[in-house]
Amino acid sequence: QLQLVASGGGLVQYGGSLTLSCVSYGFTLDYYVVGWFRQAPGKEREGISCISTNGRGTNYTESVKGRSTISRDRTKRTVFLQMNSLKPEDTALYYCAAVRRLVNDFVCETSWTYDSWGQGTQVTVAS
Repeated sequence: QLQLVASGGGLVQYGGSLTLSCVSYGFTLDYYVVGWFRQAPGKEREGISCISTNGRGTNYTESVKGRSTISRDRTKRTVFLQMNSLKPEDTALYYCAAVRRLVNDFVCETSWTYDSWGQGTQVTVAS
């Protein structure tokens, strides 16, 4: 079974940057779409970004678009989410998740049903 481990969270000042990592153990991420999600206290979980199986298709939710970049390194079985210009409203527990696809293409959506989840990494942005 695919096992994902998210890391890279921490405490950062307003306007700072972080790079989150999602490492796959047990299987490569080939043919997996990988998404990043977050959940703030008292709020529902939201999908913020995803990357397609071939790495050339990405999606971002409006709140992080323009200041976040998702990428994947196949050799390291890792997907990264770089976040810049962080704001207090970015404070949340961040999760990565994956769903297997039958094709290698450009498509991804955070609204899909992801069936492998990492344990979450906390991001706290101080104002």
